Amino acid sequence: MGQLHPQGHSGGTLGKTRPPVPQPGWEVMFGTMGTPWAVLVLAVALGGLWAPCAACKQPNFIVILADDVGWGDLGANWAETKETPHLDELAAEGTRFVDFHSAASTCSPSRASLLTGRLGARNGVTHNFAVTSVGGLPLNETTLAEVLRGAGYSTGAIGKWHLGHHGHHHPSFRGFDYYFGIPYSHDMGCTDTPGYNLPPCPPCPRHGSIASRVVRKDCYMEVALPLFENTTIIQQPVNLSSLAERYAEEATRFIHRARDSGRPFFLYLALAHMHVPLGVPPSPLASGIYGASLSEMDALVGRIKRVADSHGKGNTLLWFTGDNGPWAQKCELAGRLGPFIGAWQQQRGGSSAKQTTWEGGHRVPALVYWPGHIPAKRTSCALLSALDIFPTLVALAGAALPPNRRFDGLDVSPVLFGWSDVGHKVLLHPNSGAAGKDGGIEALRLAQYKAFYTTGGAMACDGSIGPAEHHQPPLIFNLDRDIHEQEALDVASRELLQRPGGDSLLRPAARGLSMPRTRSSHSPAGPSHGGKNNATCVSLRE
Repeated sequence: MGQLHPQGHSGGTLGKTRPPVPQPGWEVMFGTMGTPWAVLVLAVALGGLWAPCAACKQPNFIVILADDVGWGDLGANWAETKETPHLDELAAEGTRFVDFHSAASTCSPSRASLLTGRLGARNGVTHNFAVTSVGGLPLNETTLAEVLRGAGYSTGAIGKWHLGHHGHHHPSFRGFDYYFGIPYSHDMGCTDTPGYNLPPCPPCPRHGSIASRVVRKDCYMEVALPLFENTTIIQQPVNLSSLAERYAEEATRFIHRARDSGRPFFLYLALAHMHVPLGVPPSPLASGIYGASLSEMDALVGRIKRVADSHGKGNTLLWFTGDNGPWAQKCELAGRLGPFIGAWQQQRGGSSAKQTTWEGGHRVPALVYWPGHIPAKRTSCALLSALDIFPTLVALAGAALPPNRRFDGLDVSPVLFGWSDVGHKVLLHPNSGAAGKDGGIEALRLAQYKAFYTTGGAMACDGSIGPAEHHQPPLIFNLDRDIHEQEALDVASRELLQRPGGDSLLRPAARGLSMPRTRSSHSPAGPSHGGKNNATCVSLRE
């Protein structure tokens, strides 16, 4: 099978840090080097020149993954959102990526791709795992945690797993030294303190009650939701009202333990937010229950950032993003799409958010914060993916990617450092439940163009579902001019036919993983913000 991206070696590193090159005239400065004094002076000079690299140690990594968060759920992205002051501060002190995408539009496939750097068509996870699933992320897949642990990192996973909870699919066997969390979504099991849902679900039935047999089919009443610490269930059912606080406490303890051990750490914090709200907010905001839940998530992220900073600003890279877009069928309990409304689909019924290949399904907020390394107050329009987290962090840790396998992500450290604003030339969007075969590639992005070979809408708030439609020739949208995905282009237009590679969008073969990739070019000479200089990008920057 052909590679999804060009790479001279596994992972497709886009840029490397070059060692300092001695300048001409060293002989004049230090003579013939024949005396101990001259040798000492040169050693001191070279030591100063190389000090930044010699003093470099492996950075810590925190990846915070929100559940079903909308692109418009951050005030930094969408002015109408007022509940995220800490995330907005994170954006101001780091870099905001406005064209960042999850690798799938539903939970398990998205998480599997983040932790392996590979699409579901490669790693085998193309659909969500159920409470009754006995399998999980295939055991022959290597996770980011396994690679970083091999490079000397202390590794921890806190929060929602959803990649298999039986046997060796459990996170304790997938590279994580420590695990604290729930095995799947917090509405996939009954609790004594059920959070908000639409329609609502009842508490766990009392012992001997038969009430559990007379409930909605969407409510999980057979199994009480468990809370794990490593492989031990420490609470069942989970108390959802205190879950966010417990996640924050355990994340803080993990960071402290790693500091005390002297080892760098990798913390994968997979939040229960947003999905559906965890509980009744103590003081509901004017923006309602969802707004209160969003504010709770924001405070949690701010707390983790403060803990990381307390161990030395500049020691920890924090990457915040989401697993997919909002769960539209939850109506007022669903997130905000921002401008990515998928108007073409909305006109035909169904949602254009979670589970779909419309922008609202996979374009997610993304912030990266690393003081002293990643530029502050910067907005990048580079086309990036959660697939890139794996190869990028591995490169920054000085580790090597697993051999003999293909990766769909890129090492985008040049983009993080502000040396470039160019990411993927082509990005594939797999089906995630709304239409077509799960995991099949029925939509792709080529520069500003997006082609759909199959469309469909997930369940919307009104209960409608957009039927699957196959398109040959494909529907093609120019996202620079039509961010709402409202009006497809004429495939015979000069705009498409004269664009290099534009005709490839019309061929069905373009949907395969063997589609050739155009190498991204990066200049290490200095900052570049040219990438996608268009009206849409400018509007998203503001």
